[in-house]
Parts: sequence; structure tokens; C-alpha cells
Amino acid sequence: MKHLARELRKNQTDAEKLLWSRLRNRQLEGCKFRRQEPIGPFIVDFVCLEIALILELDGGQHSMQRERDDQRTHYLQTLGYRVLRYWNHEVLNEIDAVLETIRNAVMERKNPV
Repeated sequence: MKHLARELRKNQTDAEKLLWSRLRNRQLEGCKFRRQEPIGPFIVDFVCLEIALILELDGGQHSMQRERDDQRTHYLQTLGYRVLRYWNHEVLNEIDAVLETIRNAVMERKNPV
């Protein structure tokens, strides 16, 4: 699993590269994100372990595997993670809006009411 995660990090999509450039080095509210991280039987696109927040980027192929993605999300939620999903085109065309929703989720996880 670690070998596959390493390969995925080497072969990022344009959307993954763009989002990673904004998340790395604790740029977003001081949170440390990891990319292509194994969690259970899955490799998630981005995760902040400190606040149990997962970010998944979906390309066109995901419209055909919605049920599988839903099962994956449910499994990760049972482990206590919050999962946010974005389409690649959202990240590429609306990065500021995507970052704002991530920032809001980060603040909710850091400061639960």
C-alpha cells in the first residue's frame, strides 16, 4: 500500500498539484496535511490527521463509481473522519472558493461547538 501511495504522489493530477501547493507547509490555518495517505484499505488524496479531515478530489471517472465512493466515505466516517469531496474542475477553476470551504471545515473541527 505504501508503494502505491508513493506512486500516486509522483503522478498527481493538475488539480492535486494545485491544491497541494496551497495546503503544504501548514499554509491553511496551521494544519499539516499529508497527500496520498493510506487509511485502512484506502489511499486518501489529502488528510489532516490532527483534526481528522480528509479531502478527496474526483475526476470524471467518479461519476460512474458513486456507490463505491459513498461506501468509502462511510467507512472513513466510521473512523471519525470528516470527508470533503471536490471535482477536479472545481479545484482548477474555483480554487479560492474550495479553499474557503476547507478553511470553514478546519475551523469547525478545531473549535467544535
